[in-house]
Amino acid sequence: MADDISYTTEEIAQILKVSKLTVYDLIKKGDLPSYRVGKQMRVDASDLEAYKLKTKNAGKGTEFSAPIHPIAQSATSFPVGSSRPIVITGQDVSLDLLAKHMEKHIPGIRPLRSYVGSLDSLISMYKGESDIVSTHLLDGDSGEYNLPYIRRLLIGSSYKVIHLLKRRAGLYVANGNPLQLGSWADLGRPGLRFVNREKGSGARVLLDEQLRLHGIKSDELSGYKYEESNHIGVAGKVASGEADVGVGIEKAATIVGNVDFVPLIQEQYDLVLLKKPENMAWIAAVQGIINSPAFQNELSSVSGYDLSLTGQVLFET
Repeated sequence: MADDISYTTEEIAQILKVSKLTVYDLIKKGDLPSYRVGKQMRVDASDLEAYKLKTKNAGKGTEFSAPIHPIAQSATSFPVGSSRPIVITGQDVSLDLLAKHMEKHIPGIRPLRSYVGSLDSLISMYKGESDIVSTHLLDGDSGEYNLPYIRRLLIGSSYKVIHLLKRRAGLYVANGNPLQLGSWADLGRPGLRFVNREKGSGARVLLDEQLRLHGIKSDELSGYKYEESNHIGVAGKVASGEADVGVGIEKAATIVGNVDFVPLIQEQYDLVLLKKPENMAWIAAVQGIINSPAFQNELSSVSGYDLSLTGQVLFET
């Protein structure tokens, strides 16, 4: 029976022939009732059918058509009184705070969050699927963060790069650091059990660059192919004793507990904003939010952030 069937967001996207972002938007607006099973969002078949019927009726009997992907729809094509979706990609809590301030202070827009890694974020912007992306990608040869990758990936695009914050990255180790791990070179020790981040994440790029610079082959790192999708997942595996070491940011260690953090680098966390004529008004408003005392005071309440250069424009095409 339909009441016994439920779908994941991926399955809903396939059924409606839309992106997952559109499905999340429908859920956020309350058009699709949902619930969580573990880490997975699910929608009952009966609720999906009710949504389709409602949409069909709204079209006065016309055939059901899936909603347009929010990024494929330009600002000028939105009906009067509607809000334009602005997709913000990245995983740091600072982006959730930014989205909250945008929703409160910028009329005519609706911030949508997409939780993907830095490389995937830049690729999504290149494809025109994101409006604001966050990135913390280290170029090991120059020691520079972000701009080398942005310039390579956003060829032909017009954009502005704004510094958001700095935060410490390093190693998650067991309480008391019994293995005395204190440097990137220590990852080359035989017998260490490692837990990794997914390809495309800033932590994965940081690790791969450090392995390259220190002459450590990835296939010599036991657990290199074992991936977690966020910093908390990596810290959690170390805290539970399933791994000896992982790479991530300091804040996750404080959230998870029962794990120590060895700081090795201060990473730069920047925002890239896609410049189009229809974007310029909200881009100026976003800059105003980032530089506002209200937003920075809220950021400063989060431990581990360096806000000394927050709001500085680093590059603009």
